[in-house]
Amino acid sequence: MSVALTLPRRESKGLRTPPRALNGAAASLLEHVRDGRFQRSLSAIVAATSVASGLEVGYEHYKGSYSNPVMYSPVLLSAGLALAGAAAVFSRTAARIVLRAMSIASLVNGVIGFGFHIRGIARKPGGWRLPVTNVVMGPPVFAPLLFGTSAYLGWLASYLRREDDPPDQHDETEGGQGKASRYSNRKAGISHGYFQKHLCVITIAWALFSGFEALYSHYKSNFRYKAQWTPVLLTPILVAAAGGAIVSARIARTLLPAASALAFADGAAGFCYHARGVARRPGGTRKLIYNILYGPPIFAPLLFAACGFLGLLASALKRESK
Repeated sequence: MSVALTLPRRESKGLRTPPRALNGAAASLLEHVRDGRFQRSLSAIVAATSVASGLEVGYEHYKGSYSNPVMYSPVLLSAGLALAGAAAVFSRTAARIVLRAMSIASLVNGVIGFGFHIRGIARKPGGWRLPVTNVVMGPPVFAPLLFGTSAYLGWLASYLRREDDPPDQHDETEGGQGKASRYSNRKAGISHGYFQKHLCVITIAWALFSGFEALYSHYKSNFRYKAQWTPVLLTPILVAAAGGAIVSARIARTLLPAASALAFADGAAGFCYHARGVARRPGGTRKLIYNILYGPPIFAPLLFAACGFLGLLASALKRESK
């Protein structure tokens, strides 16, 4: 009888251990993010996302036959940014110099590419007199700016501190606003996690770009599936939450992470839908390269997921004094 009573207590005790361990890991991760000590982690994310964005822009420009030599530039820069992100995981110097330089170059390239895409739409029959038709059927207007998502994260990572750097002891004794006021230099504030409002602004911009891309991309297929409406509907929710977080710390703690988690999950689900769409095309996985080229853009939903990631990251940071 005593054995029967003892075993359930041991089992239940064992079952409670993983959640405590997970909670401890989550608390440690949150502490590092709030303190600006996650350079290695963010650099690894930059490396991975650069590969995905490079593949996306690579096959999109392949469909355009690389008619302009400048179309090779984002592909090459994506590869360089991925290598720089990988190097930054192991080297503080690489993070500060190489990753920052590659990120700035990629951001500039995204702005230039945006100009080329605007010009491409203007050169189509009817130009901007037929905005809906030419935006839908022309080059994806905001895609070059979304290409800069990895570059922006790389730029941020170059100013962060390493995970094994000592924590900011002043935060334990001083108020958040008092501490933030000491970092009048924005770059110094970033290195200590004080850039929540700044990241909320970026989240708004990227969410609008990504939502607009989802709108006209899904419009091409006449919103055949109801799920295609989800990124369009979630975009204003995420924008409103990020905008509210700029003026309210409470919204930054509550609504912003909720809306961002929905956007992140929706982007991940969209990636699965697009992958399924590729597999269902004639030939399926036997003609994988062809079907990726001419099927639904397989990595595009991950750009919307990246907007959710930016919002989640912003919700975990500390607020600037102004």
